[in-house]
Amino acid sequence: MRSMTRTPGPGSVRLVAEVPFTAFASKKKSLQTTGRLVVRRIPELNETKRAAGQGALFDLFRHHAFFTTVDHDCFDTVVADQVHRKHAIIEQISAELKNGALAHMPSGAFNANAAWVTIAAITHNLLRAAAGLIRGRMSKVRAQTLRARIIGIPARIAHRARKLILHLPTKWPWTKEFSRLWQAVLSPPRQVAARRIRP
Repeated sequence: MRSMTRTPGPGSVRLVAEVPFTAFASKKKSLQTTGRLVVRRIPELNETKRAAGQGALFDLFRHHAFFTTVDHDCFDTVVADQVHRKHAIIEQISAELKNGALAHMPSGAFNANAAWVTIAAITHNLLRAAAGLIRGRMSKVRAQTLRARIIGIPARIAHRARKLILHLPTKWPWTKEFSRLWQAVLSPPRQVAARRIRP
């Protein structure tokens, strides 16, 4: 069974195919699991993986496979692929939370831990919002990298002429990224031209 969908982009095509598959076939019958092996094929757009100065003899593709026991009547091939990719995003968020505030719960009391989880979720959302404001390659880094490069910086605050001055490290490699975040958060809001509404 094969289906084809088009993804956003100039002429990019994603092929999704599936075959019946039995997982743990080498184990005894009670441990074997039958299901579907779904494979997604997308064009390789990374030019660094091509031979320098040589044209490709064949088109290059990347393949991503996953196994599912969900019946085809519930999710067809394309929908199963879309659900799997969304599930991968959720797994990434869980991994970032476990690598941060959820690594250790601070209390044995349920209410205290519930408040801690709420604060952890708010912190994660603020970090992702900051990464989106920074844009560029920093918009896709993990929360731990964002904390190390942007949040936890060894800066010094000085007072002069009734102003707060933030002294950043010299030759700091993330100056441009921090400046974009600073301008996006603390700069005055953009003025919107007034539009005359006809009665």
